[in-house]
Amino acid sequence: MKSVLLIGMGKFGQALGEKLINMDVEVMIVDKTENVINALAPKYSGAIITNCMSADNLQALDIPSYDVCVVAIGDDFQSLEITSILKDLGAKWVVSRANTDIQRKFLLRVGADEVVYPNRDIAEKLAVKLHSKNVYDYIEIDAQYSIFEIAVPSKWNGKTVVDTNPRGKFGLNILLIKKGKNIVPSPGPNYVFEEGDHMLVFGATEKILSFTNKNI
Repeated sequence: MKSVLLIGMGKFGQALGEKLINMDVEVMIVDKTENVINALAPKYSGAIITNCMSADNLQALDIPSYDVCVVAIGDDFQSLEITSILKDLGAKWVVSRANTDIQRKFLLRVGADEVVYPNRDIAEKLAVKLHSKNVYDYIEIDAQYSIFEIAVPSKWNGKTVVDTNPRGKFGLNILLIKKGKNIVPSPGPNYVFEEGDHMLVFGATEKILSFTNKNI
C-alpha cells in the first residue's frame, strides 16, 4: 500500500486526503491546528499536531519512510521552507502546492519533484467547460495536448467510426465511448454511434475545442 504524508489540512488538503483514503492509500496527516487534526484524525492512518517549519519536528516523522510527501500549504514562504526541509531529510518524492508561476519556480529550485496549482487547474477546467457546453471533462496533458470527454455530435448517430473518420477529419483519437455507466474501450472502425454517447478523445487542445464548437 502506498504511503503519503500530507502536510496542511486546509480545504485543499482535506479534499486531497478524502480522495486518497477512498483509494485505500495510507495517509498520515499533519497540521499545526489542534482542533483541525482532532476532527479529522479518526479517518486517517495517523494524525499529528506539529509545526512543520521546524526541521526537528519533521525529522521525528521519519520522512524517508513515506512514498510521497505532499505540501498542501498555501502560504508561499512556509511551502518553500517545508519543501526544502523535506528534501534535506531524504523525502523520496515531494509534491508542493503553488499559487503562482514564481512560487512554482522557487519550489522546484528548493527541491520539489512536482508542483500543482489547484486554484489555476480548477479555473482552467471551468473555462474549458464554459467555452463549450458539450465538454464534460478535461485533462491537460501538456501545453498542446489534452484528453476531453465530449458528446458525440447528433449528426453522427447511426454512423460508424470509419464513416465519420474522427482522426482523419478532426484530429480526434477516440480512447473509449461512454454509454451511460457502460464503457466501450478502443471502439473499432465499425462501431455505430448512438444517441447519448460520449467520447473520451485525445488530441491537440485547440483542434478539439474547435470541433466541439463547430460540430456539436
